[in-house]
Amino acid sequence: MEHDNYTGVSTLGIDNSSSNAMILCCECGVAIQPNPANMCVTCLRNHVDITENIPKQAVLHFCRNCERYLQPPNEWVQASLESRELLAVCLKKLKGLKEVKLVDAGFIWTEQHSKRIKVKLTVHGEISGGTVLQQVFIVEFTVQNQMCTDCHRTEAKDFWRCLVQVRQRAENKKTFYYLEQLILKYKAHENTLGIKPEHGGLDFYYVSENHARRMVDFLQTMIPVKVTTSKRLISHDIHSNNYNYKYNWSVEIAPISKDSAVCLSKKLRQQLGNISPVCLVNRVSSSIHLIDPRTAQIAEVNTQVYFRAPFEAICNPKQLIEYIVMDIDIIHEKDRKTYPGQGMVSFKHALCDIWVVRASELGVNDNPIHTRSHLGHLLKVGDSVMGYNTGEANINDPEFDKLSPELIPDVVLVRKHYDRQMRLSQRLWKIKHLADEATDERSKYDYHEFLDDIEENPDMRGQINVYRDSKKTLPIEVQQNVGDVPQITLAEMLEDMTLECADDEMGEEQEEDAAATERQEPQL
Repeated sequence: MEHDNYTGVSTLGIDNSSSNAMILCCECGVAIQPNPANMCVTCLRNHVDITENIPKQAVLHFCRNCERYLQPPNEWVQASLESRELLAVCLKKLKGLKEVKLVDAGFIWTEQHSKRIKVKLTVHGEISGGTVLQQVFIVEFTVQNQMCTDCHRTEAKDFWRCLVQVRQRAENKKTFYYLEQLILKYKAHENTLGIKPEHGGLDFYYVSENHARRMVDFLQTMIPVKVTTSKRLISHDIHSNNYNYKYNWSVEIAPISKDSAVCLSKKLRQQLGNISPVCLVNRVSSSIHLIDPRTAQIAEVNTQVYFRAPFEAICNPKQLIEYIVMDIDIIHEKDRKTYPGQGMVSFKHALCDIWVVRASELGVNDNPIHTRSHLGHLLKVGDSVMGYNTGEANINDPEFDKLSPELIPDVVLVRKHYDRQMRLSQRLWKIKHLADEATDERSKYDYHEFLDDIEENPDMRGQINVYRDSKKTLPIEVQQNVGDVPQITLAEMLEDMTLECADDEMGEEQEEDAAATERQEPQL
């Protein structure tokens, strides 16, 4: 084999059996070894170009909105500079590569904003007589901006074909806030064209029907929802029999959220192990988890059972009243009464007899109210606890009206109460949102209650991305008086890598550098 490093051309397939026999090149007369072309390497280079059918310049189409490249014929792919994906797009633009054998391909560095991409190729090509030539050459691609089909529809204002409307029509919207965090954690909103906040929920817009159906399937997997589908005819081609529809999915979230009190029908109570009629919603996930505050019995209501016989909340967190614990007596497991047909009992909670007084009547009313609660593992004498005054509340519910007085507790205790200002001052974390928060007073209250649930429930935090808030620091006086207030440790927080956060950190570094420079400058 002979190699010519300067020209990048070499001859292959030369017979070396007669290494002593030499012939003259038919063009220049230089003594060479015999080969089928009877030419030297230099003359072969001058007469034959195996890359003549391969274009040395080409055009790449790039969409600036979604940062994708056009891969012929009509597919747009995501590719970063000097990546394998971009190299594949470049090679598919060269038509003459099928006539030669591609040996090597790689990028040559170009300035990022030059709109030029250079690719160095090494190919083998066979000419007449069986001689194989190797040639190295460079192809220069010019990047031209072209809007892709999806972005074009977006700019045309008539871009969406599918709409998913998510709504929760309830006073307590903590289930909706929880669903928003699930969508963010699992990135279920990646293929949306846009997200628009509406009264009671969010609207998700899509181009592809498959992406919209995938979103609906995700919602049905995560929480109890009821889905209604409709479509509207936009246009019809009578010649090709093609129909153009716009699809709409209405996703209604069950109007039940954590810490709401509910009243169950007699038939449903029997199905759930003869649970008490007045229960608390302990958790909402793919099913509704209930707990009986008087017996600590738990039950689970799946989506099908709930929407077959729906029930609504009779009391919501907005109606919670603060009570002070005057006395408490823990009921041990061996002292609990059981009866045939009773369902499962929660051992995470401790059943107790408890005597409480309204915080507003402390020192005025000497007659504490007795009730039974499942919060014995959290409460002690002197603690504040939030509860529903079901004995005196004005409740409009047909199932509640059917109950006898002995089945209605005077007070239903829901959660231990912590000082709100203390919690806000030590809250060094934040969560992200799909859209702007609701600004009405009721939603703000529900949102703060939802943040309290995140702090108090470690299992819930496992389903939510919690980020460290670099703008907040814990004051020294708060560090000394934290007490038993629930906290989220730094190990459970993620770093917020958004552009806004990075700009804030960069600004802080610049201020520190400027201050250090001022300290180093001599005083005149």
